[in-house]
Order: sequence, then structure tokens, then C-alpha cells
Amino acid sequence: MPKVALYDMSGKQVGDIELNDSIFGVEVNKTVLHQVVVNYLANQRQGTQNTKTRAEVRGGGIKPWRQKGTGRARQGSIRAPQWVKGGIALGPKPRSYRYSLNKKVKRLALKSALSSKVLENDILVLDNLSLDSIKTKEMVKVLDNLKVDSKALIVLPEKNEVIIKSARNIPGVTTTLVSTLNVYDILNHDKFIVTKDAVAKIEEVYA
Repeated sequence: MPKVALYDMSGKQVGDIELNDSIFGVEVNKTVLHQVVVNYLANQRQGTQNTKTRAEVRGGGIKPWRQKGTGRARQGSIRAPQWVKGGIALGPKPRSYRYSLNKKVKRLALKSALSSKVLENDILVLDNLSLDSIKTKEMVKVLDNLKVDSKALIVLPEKNEVIIKSARNIPGVTTTLVSTLNVYDILNHDKFIVTKDAVAKIEEVYA
């Protein structure tokens, strides 16, 4: 079982914690990680882009000139695609980009993402994370104690408004809950900061 250091909020190591091998010690599957990240980004797309066809643009109800005898190419409408201000022939229309993946694939990707953080020593486990009041300065101090100077994802076992609001204005720092943890957020942040209680909850849910 992988063993990582356990820290307190002052950045001092207070012990070690053993992580579940079936979640934090699996072989990293890059193919599955790629599939799940692409799926996540596709599902975030709004799909509201829209272009007007020749039936939707204004004007063009009359034939611009007679069919024969002018020496020019025959035209039926000044709003055909080849005309300036004409309709778009094959432009995008509103649609959904959503598609689903198997639950087993998503679960394997999450385990691979968590295991990659352990392999790269980018996981920081805290014995506790709590603040008396909403203070961004106090959260910055905690991160400085942990020597975190890059993008960081803070994972909480349950909603804590004080921690969430104290961290939300710090550039590159994101807070999330175990229940909303996703592969994209894990991979998109350099450091994975998780409390001991959150680790227990992750192991309970995904073991």
C-alpha cells in the first residue's frame, strides 16, 4: 500500500498515512484518462453557436435578373451562399455535444488520476483543515506552510463555506468536494491537497 506523509496546517509532518492500493496504487491508464478528459470538456460545451441559412437571412425574395440573355451566370436569389450577405451553406447550428462513457471507464480514470498524483509526489494529506473565519490571508498562509506555489486542488469531505470562501480568490486554487471530484480537475492542478477525512471518504466510495 502506498504510504504518504501526513501534515498539519503549519506544514509540519505529524506522521504517515497508508492509502488504499486499489485506488491510489493502480497502474496509470493514459488512454482512459484521455477519453474521460475529452468527454468532460465536450459535456461542458454549451452548443449555442448559430449561423443563418439562406432561408433565414433578410431579403432576396426576388430573382436578381432574368434567367437567360444577360451574359451573366444564372441566379435565383441575392441571399444564396455565394453572395455577400448571403446565407451560410454548412455552418454550425445549436446542438448538444454531450455523450456518455461507461461507469467502469470513469471510475478507472479517477483511480488512475489519483494514482498519478501519488507517483509524482504531488499529493498532500492534511490531518485537519479548518479556519475560525473567512480569511483569504489565513488560507494563503496555510498554502505557504505547505510550500504550495502552483495550481492546487483542495478536496474536502463535506461543504465548508469558511474554507471555500477563503480560497476562492487565490489564483490557481480550487476547492471541491469528494462527491464532485472529477478527473479533469485532478489533472489540471499541480498539487492535490486532501484532508484525512476526505481520503477516508474517497476510499469508502471508490474502493
